Amino acid sequence: MTTFPEVYAALRRKNRAHYRLLAGCCFFSVLLITAYVTMMRSPTVLTVLPEGGDSRKQVMMIFVLACLGCAVFTIYASSLFFRQKSREAGVFLLLGASRQQIRRQLFADLARIAFGTCALGAVLGGPLAWVIWRLFRLFIVDSAEMRLIFEPTAYIFALCFSAFVIAMLFVMGARFLRRTNIIDVVYTAHKTEPIREVKRWYGPVGILLVIAGGLLGYLAPVFCVRVLHWYPPSIVDGICYTPLFAGLYMMLLHTVVNGWRQGRNRHQHLITASMMKFQGRQTVRNMLVITVLIAGAYFASFYTPILGTGNIISTAQRPIDYLYHYRADQDMVSEADVRQMAKEEDVTITSWSEAQGVELGVDGWTSIETETAFGTTYENQYVQMLASEIFLSERAYTALTGQPVSVEPGHVKMVFDDTGDDQAMYSPEITRLTNLVTGAVMEVTPDLDDRLCCTMLIGRYILDDTDFAEITQGLDDAAWFDRFVAFQVQDCDETYPFAKRLFNAIVDHSGPEVEVLDAYNIGAQMYHDSVGEPYSMAPEHAEEYGFSGVSYAKRDSSEFRTYWKYMPQFRVLDQNEFIRTMAVFLMLFVFIALVCFAAVIIIAYTRCLTIALSNAQLYDDLRHLGASRAYLFRTVREQVSRVFVTPCVVGTGMICALYSMILYLNDGRFTAQELAGMGVCAGVVLAGSLILYGVYRASRSKVCKLLGI
Repeated sequence: MTTFPEVYAALRRKNRAHYRLLAGCCFFSVLLITAYVTMMRSPTVLTVLPEGGDSRKQVMMIFVLACLGCAVFTIYASSLFFRQKSREAGVFLLLGASRQQIRRQLFADLARIAFGTCALGAVLGGPLAWVIWRLFRLFIVDSAEMRLIFEPTAYIFALCFSAFVIAMLFVMGARFLRRTNIIDVVYTAHKTEPIREVKRWYGPVGILLVIAGGLLGYLAPVFCVRVLHWYPPSIVDGICYTPLFAGLYMMLLHTVVNGWRQGRNRHQHLITASMMKFQGRQTVRNMLVITVLIAGAYFASFYTPILGTGNIISTAQRPIDYLYHYRADQDMVSEADVRQMAKEEDVTITSWSEAQGVELGVDGWTSIETETAFGTTYENQYVQMLASEIFLSERAYTALTGQPVSVEPGHVKMVFDDTGDDQAMYSPEITRLTNLVTGAVMEVTPDLDDRLCCTMLIGRYILDDTDFAEITQGLDDAAWFDRFVAFQVQDCDETYPFAKRLFNAIVDHSGPEVEVLDAYNIGAQMYHDSVGEPYSMAPEHAEEYGFSGVSYAKRDSSEFRTYWKYMPQFRVLDQNEFIRTMAVFLMLFVFIALVCFAAVIIIAYTRCLTIALSNAQLYDDLRHLGASRAYLFRTVREQVSRVFVTPCVVGTGMICALYSMILYLNDGRFTAQELAGMGVCAGVVLAGSLILYGVYRASRSKVCKLLGI
């Protein structure tokens, strides 16, 4: 070796572990972000996530967390790389090499690593998303709408993140080369970064801030909307959650610097505590990122158990095997047609009942919004005819459900779900009914004391038979009436072919005038027309306002099954096709959980490897001072476990508490379905913890191997 490039190349080969670490971190960061954004921006996913809906907001929130986590991860990996390079750069400077020579070789290395790994990660991100999606279709559920469609513009996000990684590497490289004190450069790799003194009250105060921040972040937007009549911008939500992250940082600081041991034996862990403390900033940053990503992973993981368990239980408890309704002006399949169909499918119908409901105008309060520099404010305004709802008579409700009901004249009862919750499907403030043809008005009093519970008819209103007959006089057009059909069968679980056939027959006999979203309301459209405003749920305006319509041509799609206004409720059909109907939703959140867990594993494993790379000399010194193999192993175990245990416990505890709070605050209680779903979530936590424990054992073994323990 006679030239500077040759010497530099020899050192590169000797320190190839550091190069592999940096390249691997950059590659996996770009790979995960590309896979995430490829899935997130796919039309397959966007068609089932309503614009501005909670599901899309959750996906974006976790995406931001993943981006922040991967960004901090790559910055951390690059800082380790430059700390290692500082010693050889200092030696070269002492031997007379110019900074220009070092810059040329270093930037050449950075260019190869940055452009090569980012390009490879971006190229393989799409195939990774496709492979995971394909495996889900292969082993779980497959349908036409599950075909993953790639959106080329999604790669703009991947390119932006890649550009950040490349720019960050070169900026840090230039900053590294600007140092002028050669001695500082030489000893950079040996400098510690201890944290300032941390008082012991940081731990308890941090826990209180986490709790307060979670409550404030969740309740403050509700307070702004309901009390202040103000729709705050999204940044306000972020500000409200600030105490949570501050408290989390304080908890981790306390854990790293002080620990939670207060007994006499705490001096036995002095070496481990000191190692963690003198690498404090790196340690806390990594633990913070891991904690947030674990919380995001479990947040996504809980979506499927909560949704699926509640659906399975509620469907199994339905009192009616088959229930469907249709607008009375439709040329629908008759009872004779259904019975003939059942006979051909060897299905026995044991009971049959029909009833008629009517669509009446109702009063209510509407919001008059005003745009301001600080967001949108609103004022409530009473309207005598704001929307319309379906009303049933006492006789009709009893015929459908078998439940006797008595409504006093001049009163109205509302149908809740089986747990007594209205699920925010209607307003209890209705006091005025309007015949939408004759204009006749009836004053009514809501009766909330004796709740009618039937999930299958939730959102409907029940009137006294006499009042029903009076308010419906003059409604000669069948379009104002809904026909309800309910029947029971023998061996319901064995009637899936019949249910599928009947469903298709109902769709085939439905006209284009009822090809509408379940949120569409004829009374609301009449109100908006009267004030000269476009109605966003009207078929002609739905896409303009970010709502995609339903289509008979896509009757097996999640969108149609979830949002069609006249979707039948067949127990066996809903049980057998739940996963198919919700497949895109389920796959979306499973995919997010996989990405977050993968990021956690990579970051934690990399951090554990740096324990060996950074403390190799220290462990060698301890060995020469007489430390036993058992003692050295214990110190490694304590350091590696702290990287895993604290973030896992805190992240898991935070998200479990958050989910429990959300479920409880929805209606002030936990329902049986919610408790069952939480039980399944506990199983998910157990499975995730076992996987992370396996990674912990593998990381510990690798560190011990590198340290010769």
